[in-house]
Amino acid sequence: MGILNVTPDSFSDGGRFVDLDRAVAQAAALIAAGADMIDVGGESTRPGALPVSAEEEIRRVVPVIRQLAGVTVSVDTTKAAVAAAALAAGAQVVNDISALRADAEMVAVVREAGAGLVLMHMAGTPATMQQNPQYADVVREVREFLAERVAFAERNGVSRCQLAVDPGIGFGKTVEHNLALLAHVGGLRELGCAVLVGASRKSFLGKTLGRPVDQRLAGSLACAAWAVAQGAHVVRVHDVAETVDVVRMIQVMRESLTKP
Repeated sequence: MGILNVTPDSFSDGGRFVDLDRAVAQAAALIAAGADMIDVGGESTRPGALPVSAEEEIRRVVPVIRQLAGVTVSVDTTKAAVAAAALAAGAQVVNDISALRADAEMVAVVREAGAGLVLMHMAGTPATMQQNPQYADVVREVREFLAERVAFAERNGVSRCQLAVDPGIGFGKTVEHNLALLAHVGGLRELGCAVLVGASRKSFLGKTLGRPVDQRLAGSLACAAWAVAQGAHVVRVHDVAETVDVVRMIQVMRESLTKP
């Protein structure tokens, strides 16, 4: 999953792709580099970010999505109106960091469209999530939350085969919480859904390695490699070409295990 932020304030690439032509060119570059899906976001979810209106979010994402015919597109939003507009424009997946908690209408939009849905764990909101996050057992609590959200989606007519779960690396977690979740990410497969991991360029890498955001490629690749080796089905990344090489090497090495 290649990241395409059409926002002025995202933590890594905010402002680079607010122009329609640049955004479409970046999506094409991500696909050429090997992305299977483009995740288009019109509202920053970095720590401390404030929400924007549904109208503004639609204005940012829908023109881009309309230009991506033939590409698998997810829309990164918590708003039902934005999801509906994006799906009508050609998106096939909703990536909801609130796991259907922010907008009561979201589950109906997904159900009626037959869309894919990513359910992510987040403590609080982007504006508050890094204000002293605490857990008694972060791995257990995140897993239980995601299990409950999967059950909620199913009760409301969204089948398990449409769902993916995301532990929400960096969303209301300390460095230690993020590392614990990555260490045990394979356990999320027991929920019977695809598992998505998004660690690319995030601040816990900077704190662990002492690297600014533009020097976190190696750390991001290490997390992607670990996640895939533990059984994650999707990795959400900025650096697609390098991550594709990592994933391919893991696949080749797995295949060699079955050869005499």
